[in-house]
Amino acid sequence: MKNYWYVSPSRDGWQNLAMDEWFLDHLSPEDMVLYFYINEKAVIIGRNQNPWKECSLSAMEADHVQLVRRITGGGAVYHDCGNLNFSFIAGEKRYDLDRQLRLILQAVSSFGIPCSFTGRNDLLADGKKFSGNAFCARRGIHQHHGTLLLHADLDRLQHYLQVDPMKIRSKGIESVRARVCNLSEFTPSVRTDTMLAAIRSAYAELYGSVEEYIPSAEDTAQIRQYYEKQTSWEWKMGNTMPFDAELNHRFPWGGIQLLLSLRHAVIEQVQVYTDALDTELAGEITDRLTGCRFDRQDMHAALVSSGKESVRDVAQYLLEQKI
Repeated sequence: MKNYWYVSPSRDGWQNLAMDEWFLDHLSPEDMVLYFYINEKAVIIGRNQNPWKECSLSAMEADHVQLVRRITGGGAVYHDCGNLNFSFIAGEKRYDLDRQLRLILQAVSSFGIPCSFTGRNDLLADGKKFSGNAFCARRGIHQHHGTLLLHADLDRLQHYLQVDPMKIRSKGIESVRARVCNLSEFTPSVRTDTMLAAIRSAYAELYGSVEEYIPSAEDTAQIRQYYEKQTSWEWKMGNTMPFDAELNHRFPWGGIQLLLSLRHAVIEQVQVYTDALDTELAGEITDRLTGCRFDRQDMHAALVSSGKESVRDVAQYLLEQKI
């Protein structure tokens, strides 16, 4: 049972997210790795998000900003060298979200910054967000990753992201910029090197001895395959199908966009985009609505029997529409 530590030497978002996924697929269930990386000028979107809707793609292209899709749910974020990104990967017996969050908060508070966990995935300092977190699991291995805003260019957030106005209204906020902060605003002693040192100290205190992870030649060859996936058009952009009906709504747990292709009033294809943290939500809605009549009662019936409250919320929303 080992506690690994690895800091990526790369600033390439595709490379760094490729390694993040590789760790999830290859880590031993008995071990844990705390992985850090910094992406230079990248917009990171959630697994089920629509880049055409979420991002200002022309501005990104003009400024050579990478579009990177992660394997976890949640919303879009902008990364630059002022963001320090972390990822906990561990088997289900060692994975402990409360302990992991306590580790990060302990490191941040060591700089004299009061901080707390709140909401569905946020860490706050003085009421403002400095970290968003997302989660997934495969074959009994769990991943919890997030970002720490240290000294990021926060004005770029709104330049590259097209924030849903319904999200702003539902939270009673004026802008993304108004509700986030850099930790360096509280003390100039917060830098990438000092934060890494503080987190490593907290890691050793909470988990015991820490060992540097050294990728082998075989690891590097395997990671290359994940990199090819990250850079592919199919993964980054997806393929938006031709559709006959579009439905959009924002729920307390996230926004959803349904694109429906119809044939003789029957739903033949479904495409679901969402910033919900649940990575399986889009797939379940797709499966349940495919083959259903384009009728609010039928669509409601197809979804309302789900064991997930979020799917039942969508069912109720569809029942209330003039379909």
